[in-house]
Parts: sequence; C-alpha cells; structure tokens
Amino acid sequence: MENKIGLYKTVSKACGPIIHKDRKSKFYAYTFPITEEKDVKPIIESLRKKHATASHVCYAWRIGVQKQTYRVNDDGEPNNSAGIPIYGQIKSFELTNVLIAVVRIFGGTKLGVGGLISAYRTAAQLALESSPIIEKSVKVNYQLSFSYPRLSKVMRLIKQNPVKIINQDMSMDCILVISVNVNDASQVKNLFKSINGVSVVKLNK
Repeated sequence: MENKIGLYKTVSKACGPIIHKDRKSKFYAYTFPITEEKDVKPIIESLRKKHATASHVCYAWRIGVQKQTYRVNDDGEPNNSAGIPIYGQIKSFELTNVLIAVVRIFGGTKLGVGGLISAYRTAAQLALESSPIIEKSVKVNYQLSFSYPRLSKVMRLIKQNPVKIINQDMSMDCILVISVNVNDASQVKNLFKSINGVSVVKLNK
C-alpha cells in the first residue's frame, strides 16, 4: 500500500457530495478522513438524516498503517454490489484512514447487480478524484519515564532530534509521550535508552 518507505496516503479533509447518475438513480458520494472505527457511525447517521429519502447508504473504510482493518456495508443492496466496489477504489488509490460513503436515491429503474457494481464503483472513484489526497509520515510513539534529575538531558535530546511531545505528566516522576517518524524511530529510541535511568516503551500496537 505504501508507495514510499515510511509514508502512507490518505485524504486531508472531507469531500462531497459528488453526484453520479445512472438510469434516474442518483448516487451521492462522500469521502472522510478517519482514524478509528468509532468515527464511522456518527458520519453514516448524519448522512441518513441529510438524505432522508435515501434508499441505501453504502460505505467502505480502511484504517491503520502497519496493521490495517477494513469493513464494507451494502446496506440492503445485493451482497457485494456496493461495499466491495467502493472498497476497491480505496485499494486502487492506495489509501488508508479513509471512509467512502455513497448514498443512493432510487430513480424507479432497477440496475441489476452488474449495474449497481458499476454505479457504486464509479461514484467512489469520482469522489476520490475530487478529494485532496496527501502523503503522511508513519509515526511511532514512545513513552519515556524518568526522574527529575534526568529531565535536562532528555529535553536536550528532544530539541536536537525530530521528536514531538504529544503528552506529558510531571506530577510525580516525569512521563513523556513522544512521536517520531518511523524511519528515525530506532535511532531516537537508542539515544534515549543511552541515558541511565530512562525507560523507553513503544506504545504503537
């Protein structure tokens, strides 16, 4: 899926609707950036409210970088006639952390399974072609635990290296959660481990 080491592709913001018409049925296609499965349900519910007369709200998503998860949903359309074609476009564009939803307004003419596959695939493709696609760095998170006397050494290394602090707790001892590009992760981890008394634990699954 990755076209460059340490990078992945996703959409930078929500986009849509892009409308595809086929024999009077209208297919409203949307793309959304997501990072967790729990992001999906409220988006789909909002689309059902927005398109109250919709006969189907079909979708597919993929999340994760090193370990990927995906789901498809035909929402009452014939099996594999909607979700799988939508997901096929996610794979074709080599994306992750993305949800594509296609809302169908039935136009009175049945399209058949082949027609549905083509319509949902085309709608998803058009939506992705209209979405801003970006490359992002794969990140690795580490938790650093140490006592206060070592704080100055730790902070010096953070300033000297491509490291971002994403969380910190100084209430007892010092606990920092840092984020680093996967390509720099091994080197950075070893730098912090070289400080006596600093515990370094990888947090990514």
